[in-house]
Amino acid sequence: MSSNSAVYADLPLFPLHCVLFPDGLLPLKIFEARYLDMARTCLRENAPFGVCLIKSGTEVANRDEPCVPATVGCLATIEQCDVDDYGMLRVRARGSRRFRLLSHRVEPNGLLVGMAEPLPDDAPLAGTDTLAKFGACAEVLERIIETIRERGTDGLPFAEPFRFDDPSWVSNRLSEVLQISLRVRQRLMAMTDAGERVDCVHHYMQQHRLL
Repeated sequence: MSSNSAVYADLPLFPLHCVLFPDGLLPLKIFEARYLDMARTCLRENAPFGVCLIKSGTEVANRDEPCVPATVGCLATIEQCDVDDYGMLRVRARGSRRFRLLSHRVEPNGLLVGMAEPLPDDAPLAGTDTLAKFGACAEVLERIIETIRERGTDGLPFAEPFRFDDPSWVSNRLSEVLQISLRVRQRLMAMTDAGERVDCVHHYMQQHRLL
């Protein structure tokens, strides 16, 4: 990958039927040779890979149906890595910066590699109405986290520290846990305006009486 912050060249891509957000956690079970090699390279070089929602195709290599990734994805960095008794690689990755895919190609081993440009950080909130909606969203997220803890389930789906004063962090976490379609989740992730994402998740929660 290029050291030039204006472009990511030769970015290894991992297309999935899920949407990764900045600061989101991504558990993976890796068994295909192309992704095992990718993970080893990323660990060795302390480099990220790109996660994109699959627009068409499958996660497992299929010559008859090549995978087509969504244009906007999120960089992921491997935080934990282990090998189970069956030789499968168990990885926990964490999302960082969003990117826009400019082009991609398929390597001989089937791995997708792309050229991408980083997307800007979210624009800050503006307007008293949006600020009030953000406050309500933060309260709902706090309740969700408290409920998960009370149930005693192993591990929260969010990485600490919790940033309830950060509109991007709060709206991203709600976008991950709300019962919405992958298409809508992808649209929320691709937004570069925190206020717009806050408005969307707030509207959804109002409709479903979560506020």
